[in-house]
Amino acid sequence: MQDSSLTSLLSLITWVAPVATTLVITSVVYWLIGKSFAEQPNNRLYRQLAYVALMVIFMITIVLVLPLEIETRGQLLSLFGLVLTAVIALSSTTFVSNAMAGLALKAMGSFRTGDFISVADHFGRVTAKGLLHTELQSEDRDIVNLPNLFLLTNPVQVVDHTGTLISAELSIGYDVHRRRVRDLLLAAAEHAQLTDPFVQIIKIGNYAVEYKITGFLADVSNIVSKRSELKAAVLDLLHRGGIEIMTPSVMNQRPMPMDVAVIPKRQLVPDARVDTGKAEKLMFDKAELATRIERFRDQILTLRTEIDDLEDNEAETSALEITWRKHQIQSLHDFIQRYESLDA
Repeated sequence: MQDSSLTSLLSLITWVAPVATTLVITSVVYWLIGKSFAEQPNNRLYRQLAYVALMVIFMITIVLVLPLEIETRGQLLSLFGLVLTAVIALSSTTFVSNAMAGLALKAMGSFRTGDFISVADHFGRVTAKGLLHTELQSEDRDIVNLPNLFLLTNPVQVVDHTGTLISAELSIGYDVHRRRVRDLLLAAAEHAQLTDPFVQIIKIGNYAVEYKITGFLADVSNIVSKRSELKAAVLDLLHRGGIEIMTPSVMNQRPMPMDVAVIPKRQLVPDARVDTGKAEKLMFDKAELATRIERFRDQILTLRTEIDDLEDNEAETSALEITWRKHQIQSLHDFIQRYESLDA
């Protein structure tokens, strides 16, 4: 009886020990992968690939370490290969396509975390780039997951982080000279703090002339507020100048005297409220958080490069410089952990 129990126990240990050992090793490797990729910018895509590869290796290792006959082990490996092949084949139109598209987007580097992009009917700020999809935070502060294949097969408009052009279009009647409209529109662009403004005549219609005022915005983080601010300045300055903004429906059909213009009463007290940047803080808070984390990781890489250069220099000041940069790296790591805890 004792021999039977001991044999059963040894048999159980023979089966459990390899599985437990493999599980522990896999958990340690999983932790090391997360730790190593946490210090690199734009790491989400590569981290997900590493996790997928680790799970495949784990499944194969389990089959190899179990005390099985060679024939049985070969059959299990063949079955595992068939299942893996079937899964890849069945999901090739979605999983593999999006994964390959994610790698292609990574290689092209068209946009990065924190950029404003517009694709099809979607506009927002990139919060994360993954293996299968890209997260976009919309103007409603909602998170939109766009498949990478969708981004690869559709034109993606990326707002240049060094500055972009914003514009507003409107219609003015033929009774107002174009030069007067031009001067007021240029003044509106300057009031909205846009540089190098210019006016275009878009269309000469049947009832009105369509104008477009465009200016350069250096700080793209306030792009939504500045678009609204430009349109508000256009309304204020044109109405203040006694110019009516026309539409085709405001023809002679309106039941009022023809000499009455539809212009709001001028406000004697200027509007002291400034909303620039307020909308973006509410809309793209997660994207701004992701941008800061990535910026910190870029700084860590820069500091490590500087440390490597200083270690090759034997000057007396090198030790102090290295110590200071290591302190900066630790501080940046603390900031990243704090921000990631807020995002969790």
